[in-house]
Amino acid sequence: MAKKALIAWGGWEGHTPQRSATVVRDMLERNGYTVTLGEGTGMFADPELNSFDLIVPVITMSKIEKSELQNLTRAVRQGTGLGGFHGTMGDSFRNEPDYQFMTGGQWVAHPGDIIDYRVVITKPDDPITRGISDFAHRSEQYYMHVDPSNEVLATTTFTDEHFPGIGGVDMPVVWKRRHGAGKVFYSSLGHTADEFAVPEMAVIVERGLLWAARG
Repeated sequence: MAKKALIAWGGWEGHTPQRSATVVRDMLERNGYTVTLGEGTGMFADPELNSFDLIVPVITMSKIEKSELQNLTRAVRQGTGLGGFHGTMGDSFRNEPDYQFMTGGQWVAHPGDIIDYRVVITKPDDPITRGISDFAHRSEQYYMHVDPSNEVLATTTFTDEHFPGIGGVDMPVVWKRRHGAGKVFYSSLGHTADEFAVPEMAVIVERGLLWAARG
């Protein structure tokens, strides 16, 4: 039986939520998934939410009803996988610490906005990053508040060029974690759908989502 994935898109348009969600849908369908795609947090109110093997939020900022968030976190604790990227998962619901506790981090700044920086693979033997070398990337370099329990797979090092005092800080870029019985994957790459043209970025997201799915 094909695995089932839910993709919910919305929020700030600068992150191209609908286009990015479509890219992820196509990615999962290529891997044999049956995908439900829709707009808004109302998707998380489904009483059968925990029947999905994977949930991918593609929603920046925005707000979520308490009942929707409780249903979402319950589904993940019960074994549904959660995976996503950039601000569409790492800056989704700023007023909801229960959501941030589940995802393992929250965006707080991107000094210099779109800049050139380097992604360093810290666990080259992990199935998500295997065969991928360190690579140059141009995007927002996310400064995040992160959970120390995350298993970090890639990092980036900040300089003082765009904000003094953070030079030398090694910041997680890609991580995976557990939330109850559920697996959680996150990558801070992916400012717009166009970034999926970067092979390393796209492969990391694809592998990470497949890893996070139940089973």
